[in-house]
Amino acid sequence: MNRSSFQRQPAVYPNPQTPNSRSSYPSFLPFQTTALLHIKAAGHGLLDASRWDKVVTLVASDPEVRSNILKSLLLNIVSLVSIYFFDLLLHPLSKDEQKWLHRNVGWFYQILWLLPVVGVSLYLNSTWCSLLAKRTFTLKHGSRAAAPQPSTYTGILNSIATSAYRVIMVFTSVVVTFALGYLPLVGPTLGFIFLCWVDSYYCFEFIWIASGLSLSRRLRHLEERWAYYFAFGLPTAALCMLGSTLANAAIFALIFPAYIIMAMHSRPLPLDPYNPSGEEILRHPSPYLPIRIPIFHPVTFLNDWIIRILNAGASVAGGSRAPKISRHQRSLSDGVESVEEGEAIPLQSPPPTAPPIANTFHKSRVRIGRGDRRKFD
Repeated sequence: MNRSSFQRQPAVYPNPQTPNSRSSYPSFLPFQTTALLHIKAAGHGLLDASRWDKVVTLVASDPEVRSNILKSLLLNIVSLVSIYFFDLLLHPLSKDEQKWLHRNVGWFYQILWLLPVVGVSLYLNSTWCSLLAKRTFTLKHGSRAAAPQPSTYTGILNSIATSAYRVIMVFTSVVVTFALGYLPLVGPTLGFIFLCWVDSYYCFEFIWIASGLSLSRRLRHLEERWAYYFAFGLPTAALCMLGSTLANAAIFALIFPAYIIMAMHSRPLPLDPYNPSGEEILRHPSPYLPIRIPIFHPVTFLNDWIIRILNAGASVAGGSRAPKISRHQRSLSDGVESVEEGEAIPLQSPPPTAPPIANTFHKSRVRIGRGDRRKFD
């Protein structure tokens, strides 16, 4: 055998000009830095939820906003007075009465007066808050910035279906909040934390819809900025834990218009959850802290089951089989999201002048070892 074959081969070093695996490996922020950025985002959210100066300035300067605020304020005050009149005066007086009429006067008061007043106030408050949100959005971003309303028959049907899904989502959010409260030891705390995120979602929902964001992007936007939105919803959740269920609903309806205005003037942080430091060199947050928390996964799971039950009941009543769900479709909410995003049925897209919520809605992928963190729209 040739001795030259046993000679050591010279070491081969990579060319520094060509990219290698080390240069392509992502860099991460330290755990302490990531935690401080989350604390900073939470503090910013709490500050944005305390900007009553923005509310006062807008109410004083615009007559349409002032009219909707005053109507909502007066109606919700009537609801609160009616609720506390029953809770603090009528119910204690009628509790120990012997006569049937006196003992059940509270039920007559609730059925004939309290429930209709609260129901009408919630409906009118929702209408006035929608007008308030549109007016505030127009004043801040201009009349051409909002996504166009559907004008075709298909677009109207899609809008109705999306509104029905939102109504079911409100119901399931309340159910999840109450269900968490019944868990032993940590239940009340978890219910309160979840309520903070739910309140934040509905305060910002008007902005997201006006900006043309689909349901999936709205949920993703909140879940990737969980620290900020938890702190933003903290004041409203704290105020809505002081009384009975009806009283808490009336309190939320009372302060809801003001928090819509605050949400319009807020700036959720971080702007890019996958580069929270904002540096030019991409540095991902620490893997020991979650980028996204699936906060609304239980809500969407319940929504899917409720829609399945409703579809099954409708198909039985109509004498036809229920529509089958494709194996590639993970849940019914995916179908709703695809309709909103224009994937299932062609819809008119928002105008190019619509202001984005953040500059984070772009496609990228980061691979880490065998796993990967993905970020899609």
